[in-house]
Amino acid sequence: MADTKKAISQDRKRTNILHNGELALIAYLVERIPRWVTSNMLTALGLMGNLSVAFVMLLAAWYHDSTWLLLTPVGFAINWFGDSLDGRLAYYRNRPRKWFGFCLDIVVDWIGIVAIGLGYYTYVHPDWKIVGFIFVVLYGAEMIISQLRYKVTDKYSIDSGLLGPTEVRIILAALFCLEYFVPESIHWIGLAISVVLLVSFISDFVKLLDAANERDAALRQEQATKAN
Repeated sequence: MADTKKAISQDRKRTNILHNGELALIAYLVERIPRWVTSNMLTALGLMGNLSVAFVMLLAAWYHDSTWLLLTPVGFAINWFGDSLDGRLAYYRNRPRKWFGFCLDIVVDWIGIVAIGLGYYTYVHPDWKIVGFIFVVLYGAEMIISQLRYKVTDKYSIDSGLLGPTEVRIILAALFCLEYFVPESIHWIGLAISVVLLVSFISDFVKLLDAANERDAALRQEQATKAN
């Protein structure tokens, strides 16, 4: 198990709250996935999970019945399984697809987030639809920050402090389910999540600029040394 954990976590730094338990579970699962299952299959499965979340939100809107939202945790669980294991499976089998997988995962994740945002937009009251738009924009902004951080620091991290994709899935699943028990709570909690994302984006952006300044200074020093 220890060797498996090392193999599947060698390409990224994780800081999210659930990291240790999540890594142990992923290591357990990749050792037991049938050989005929490929990383691309898992990527597609992850996308289907997010699309299913969007679909049940559309059903909830069409039928004016929040009971459908109780199914969203299933979709998020499917998305976690596919999205968390696709690249880890490739590393475990010693067939890493670093750049192909990097590009594919980013685009697929974005498609999934946009779909969920559209589902939210369709479900909520017209006066609150802007919140769904803001959520998609800010989540996309965090994705951009993660790619820029990778370019500047050469270290790939998909987390923002203590929160990573897994924690976000859990929070969103809880938000959608709570709507069934507390009608219209999705509006205010959705707004609160958007505010948290905004604060996180600003903090991450400032840290990114600091890292960029440090790298620029290092490059200038290197050039000055070569010139001398």
